[in-house]
Amino acid sequence: MKPRLNAYQAAPPVMKAMMALESQAAGIGLEPLLMELVKIRASQINGCAFCLHMHTRDARTKGEKEERIYVLDAWRESPFYSARERAALAWTEAVTLVSQTHVPDDVYEQARAEFSEEELVKLTLLVATINAWNRFAISFRSIHPVNVKAGSTATAA
Repeated sequence: MKPRLNAYQAAPPVMKAMMALESQAAGIGLEPLLMELVKIRASQINGCAFCLHMHTRDARTKGEKEERIYVLDAWRESPFYSARERAALAWTEAVTLVSQTHVPDDVYEQARAEFSEEELVKLTLLVATINAWNRFAISFRSIHPVNVKAGSTATAA
């Protein structure tokens, strides 16, 4: 795979606006590990390797346990996640897949049971932001860093 273009070089003002959105989303005040789980889950749904690489690393750096990252795709079947995390993950999935789900009432009620109105708006901004980043990275074929060990057959392109 080859990158298609560098969005930062092609349209600096647009990417400056994206970075401003990212800065706003990063400072929303929700729990850091919950935010990383949301970013990972949306990136799993969208199939964004670049963002999955980034946010699984970020989550581990912030103290997330490997096993919770490994089973995140099957969070409904795992006891690893709190009620608040489950509500955030259900909201993330519904908002990410909005054209299919139309964000059902039961998902909204589950989220409202765990998040204040203000927190839910902040969570939605976080979901919207990671979905936007996924679309940039996937559309332009952004490639995550690759550390190839001696003897490995993995390549970056």
